[in-house]
Amino acid sequence: MTKPNQGDMRLAKEARMVAVVITATMILWLGAQWLGGKAGWETRFVFLFDLAALAAFIWALVVTWRIWRRQKRPEGN
Repeated sequence: MTKPNQGDMRLAKEARMVAVVITATMILWLGAQWLGGKAGWETRFVFLFDLAALAAFIWALVVTWRIWRRQKRPEGN
């Protein structure tokens, strides 16, 4: 088995970061929805958590797409 090169290590690190962001976003968003329902928060405040979660998911999608594109690139480029 060969040792992974720097590019592969960087892709793996970014992929782990995306996984952590997706997991943390989902847990925090679900927690905020539950807490908002229990505490009787106004809809506009709970909607802020929805927008923050949406932004995090869009960021994760963009980074995942960039990782995929870099992985498909030929070795010389």
